[in-house]
Amino acid sequence: MSLRVIFMGTPEFSVPVLTALIGQGHDIAAVYSQPPRPAGRRGLELTKSPVHDKAEQFGIEVRTPKSLKSAEEQEAFRALDADVAVVVAYGLLLPPPILEGTRLGCYNGHASLLPRWRGAAPIQRAIMAGDRETGMMIMKMDEGLDTGPVAMVEKVVITPDMTSGELHDRLSMISADLMVRAMAALERDSLTLKPQTETGVTYAAKIDKAETRIDWTGRAEDIHNRIRGLSPFPGAWCEMEIGGKPERVKLLKSTLARVEGTPGMILPGDGLTITCGEGAVKLTLLQKAGGKPLGAQDFLRGAPVTRVF
Repeated sequence: MSLRVIFMGTPEFSVPVLTALIGQGHDIAAVYSQPPRPAGRRGLELTKSPVHDKAEQFGIEVRTPKSLKSAEEQEAFRALDADVAVVVAYGLLLPPPILEGTRLGCYNGHASLLPRWRGAAPIQRAIMAGDRETGMMIMKMDEGLDTGPVAMVEKVVITPDMTSGELHDRLSMISADLMVRAMAALERDSLTLKPQTETGVTYAAKIDKAETRIDWTGRAEDIHNRIRGLSPFPGAWCEMEIGGKPERVKLLKSTLARVEGTPGMILPGDGLTITCGEGAVKLTLLQKAGGKPLGAQDFLRGAPVTRVF
């Protein structure tokens, strides 16, 4: 047997889940994704989401409503006569008629250990906060923000220099396996749901541009966590004096260094080590505007840095 599934997702993170459900023989009634967005250098080309592209490769109908609040959209959803909806990083609020619009409800893949990091940016926030572990959870959705009962969980260790991009890719693959197992259990009527605790609730707000500039007077550990938590997107940055001119440079990878000094000093020696308010950070992967990411040695070879600010 297989389930009749409505899949709802948008970014690359969601694609392995869709592919895995198709591979398990589930009937994908339709895919919902965010509408195509302007892209390209001039922002004139409309670009479909990664989930949209993947669904079309499999010949699956794709729907891209801007909202699910209208009675017409809700009736069109119900008319698909699906057993379940699977939601992974979709990006639209699901009103009650949608949550109740399938036989078995809506199940969400969320990239945190709920109730920690409910909300929009759980991967980035976990690293920026210095968390030592996170995970992937499958939960049954309710009207709250990531408040529904949990069906399955798999924990992941966050290593000291792991970036948001690296953790993203790891959790994406775990999500696919976990959702497949959850749907198999749901099909057998053996999926157990456990209410979330209200102890330790935190919220993962969207990343604000103001958070991306590095202040070297901070603690090295906090700066390191910010660099890796914002890598590769949107990217932490600072200004560097290169050839006598200030240039904005994106900081993509770093590691902690056990030295002290006046904040913002460039220490002599191998690589690019910057002292902070407490401790120091060694930058290991950087990117100038319009350039490609470079290791510190290659970056310095073409752009001798005299100071950072």
